[in-house]
Amino acid sequence: MLVETKARVGVFSIALGAYLPQFPTLEEEFKSQFEAFKKTIPDTVEIIDGGLVTTKELSQAAGDKFRAADVDLVFMQLLTYATSYNMLPAVKDLDVPVVLVNLQKLKALDYDTAGTAEWLGEAYACGAVGEMVADLNRYGKRSAVITGVVEGGDPDVTREIDEWCRAAQCRRRFRDTNIAQIGRPYPGMMDLYIDESNLYRRMHLYTKQFDWEKIWAIADDVNDEAAIDEKLSDIHNTFDILGEGSDDEKLREMAKYVVAFEKWVQTEKLGLIASHYDGFAKGQAGVVDSLLIPAFSMLIKQGTACAVEGDMKVAIAMSILKTISGTGQLAEMYTIDFNDGVTLIGHSGSGDADFSQAKKPTMKVMDVFHGKTGGGYLTQFYPPAGPVTYLAITQDGEGYFKFVAAEGVNEEGKILNNGDTMMRTRFALSPSEFVTKWSETGPTHHFAAAVGQHIDTIAKVAKIFDVPLEIVTR
Repeated sequence: MLVETKARVGVFSIALGAYLPQFPTLEEEFKSQFEAFKKTIPDTVEIIDGGLVTTKELSQAAGDKFRAADVDLVFMQLLTYATSYNMLPAVKDLDVPVVLVNLQKLKALDYDTAGTAEWLGEAYACGAVGEMVADLNRYGKRSAVITGVVEGGDPDVTREIDEWCRAAQCRRRFRDTNIAQIGRPYPGMMDLYIDESNLYRRMHLYTKQFDWEKIWAIADDVNDEAAIDEKLSDIHNTFDILGEGSDDEKLREMAKYVVAFEKWVQTEKLGLIASHYDGFAKGQAGVVDSLLIPAFSMLIKQGTACAVEGDMKVAIAMSILKTISGTGQLAEMYTIDFNDGVTLIGHSGSGDADFSQAKKPTMKVMDVFHGKTGGGYLTQFYPPAGPVTYLAITQDGEGYFKFVAAEGVNEEGKILNNGDTMMRTRFALSPSEFVTKWSETGPTHHFAAAVGQHIDTIAKVAKIFDVPLEIVTR
């Protein structure tokens, strides 16, 4: 990532204080289980440790730490029965989900020898979970439950915890970075238009506006020849460069701009970029316009989502998928192949090299960019056959956001020969049923694509941002 962020996850465990003097072995048992639980949380996140909570006062102290750290998510480990009054002070002032981790230490007790202390300490499949959820609901708090066992390992629990941590990273990334808007959206694509204040209010993402004049001049002071040489090598390693596009003088100019863009991204803390140029593309403007697609592709490769046509919402979708899955590609509906029962989905413009797993991305010069002014370098990416996930972000008339997601299978076969990235996707529905149901959700015409199946993690991102998710197919 050009701009590094690390989610902050509040973690605490809960038990009933009245048990401790009654059963002296429990406190050390609970401390040991809490320390072991913290070690299961991926080191991709920063743990804010709220400790072992057995009283309302300790819960309040944990809440103070969580608020001060602006946590993105809270894990609460239920060690045994505890009252919800021990939980609520820690989370009642937070606007993030509380994940109730209900892990039983042992698969089963030895019924012949186990006493009350063993039951409460090592095998209480916590009867308090329902109580906790009931009170979280009454407080208007978002929550989720993970139930499993420690003994022997539990891969479902490991997966759930990892997905929640990756989802939390989306919130932190949006809070700690900015989205750049260069120019304005493509004229007339009103589904792309957005209220930047509302975006900041609901998704925590601040917009920085840039004029194209500043972008044209962005590389004026770049004279580090070693950095340019290194970036030129990086471009060659990323793309197979076809035809006249392999002119090294032009590629060196591209490398110079990529170096400048990387510095700009880091200085402005940009996690996302949405741009559109609708001018005459003469002089230096024409030079920059001709190389923007591969230059922005180099940024996407390093974690900064870059969307064409000024579409900020699809940049957000791309960033979410890149953050949770490692790939994030711009897409839209292209055509239906009724003979083969697949929908062709793709887009021209910048893309994600990590998405191009079937073969190395290509770059070539085009005289005309379809539907846009100018010409220049066009990139094409080649997704692998196998599972694929699509995510769209749209809004209703009141400005509330909605996620729309679908999973399908990308199949090998023929695609159009226009140089665009393209997928042949088969869904659980017929192509006509899928396109109808997808369209009826009211998505924008752009959406993002990722290799693999990720709806479970997208659902967690949606809960973190308190945004509804509509699943079309999986």
